[in-house]
Amino acid sequence: MTKIIDPYGTELVEDYAKAIKDFGLEVFMPSPFPEPNRVMRRGVVFAGRDLKIIARCIKEKKPFYALSGIMPTSEQIHLGNKIVVENLAYFQKHGAITFILVADLEAAAARGVSLEEGRRRALEFHIPAYLALGLEPKKTIFYFQSENKDVVHFAYEAAKKITLNEFKAIYGSADPGRIMSAVTQVGDILYPQFKERMPGIIPVGLDQDPHIRLTRDIVSRMKKKRFFAPSSLYHKYTPSLDGSIKMSKSKPESCISLPEDPKAVCKKIKKALTGGRDTLEEHRKLGAIIEKDMVFELLKTHLIEDDAELNKIYEEYKAGRMTSGEIKQLACDKMTAFMNDFNAKLEKYKKIVKDLNFVKFS
Repeated sequence: MTKIIDPYGTELVEDYAKAIKDFGLEVFMPSPFPEPNRVMRRGVVFAGRDLKIIARCIKEKKPFYALSGIMPTSEQIHLGNKIVVENLAYFQKHGAITFILVADLEAAAARGVSLEEGRRRALEFHIPAYLALGLEPKKTIFYFQSENKDVVHFAYEAAKKITLNEFKAIYGSADPGRIMSAVTQVGDILYPQFKERMPGIIPVGLDQDPHIRLTRDIVSRMKKKRFFAPSSLYHKYTPSLDGSIKMSKSKPESCISLPEDPKAVCKKIKKALTGGRDTLEEHRKLGAIIEKDMVFELLKTHLIEDDAELNKIYEEYKAGRMTSGEIKQLACDKMTAFMNDFNAKLEKYKKIVKDLNFVKFS
């Protein structure tokens, strides 16, 4: 039986290879992409759909877009958001017309956040945070769902192209709020093509794949529109510091948010699951079990850019010459530097939000 991935719930995917098979994904290979970024090089990005067309657009300098959304339901974001932004920034650097939508309608329908509150959170935190993580302010186009009547009108048109049973097969259930949120997201994903038909790529976590599948199904049934079916890029979850497959706000002691006080994060890192042995003598003799080490995972995925530096740490730790205490301290130092840099950039970009490129709707 096919496992349902629920973008609104807590269902986790424990077997990425199985997910690739079950959902018809293609294994991500970094070689077709010029200068692959850190998460592409290290296997954090593991799958996608229709990636060849995006690689060809980059190589031949043809128009394409990259798009992601902000769900303004919290005053913080998480490390999964960081990976999405880094992948968006990669495609932006390589020629993508880059869109960020604020999903304020979805936040209101699915999470009960008012449009006014969603707007405030987006302008005062989320948008500056996305810029602080690497997007180019002058090259990024922003809009609010609630202001984009073209997307809302398209959602009603899209809703006529799928049956209730098909929706349930993709999402698992079909309450009215979920249906409206999903078809509105279809409009968002295709919005850049309303004026100019071109390929687009949506970098997401695997739990958001249902939106991609729904969009691709609807595109196949709107042949007169001649939309390109959206390409997609999927990254693995950042594991919880306690060894669970995914960081979760339900376990704040093992989850790192942005922003967060560096001292508090260091306390979490010091308690994290490592691959160190029971005794120092045993560790020096046998070395670390790196596959179980959440601190090394944090360094690999988020904190060390240089591959040679990471490889050196790997060899030292694997050989037992570096202890789990030393790798935890290194991660604390790296995380403190990252948080301080993020906070400084966040304050910088808060000051220019009013000057950003927001789509103006009549």
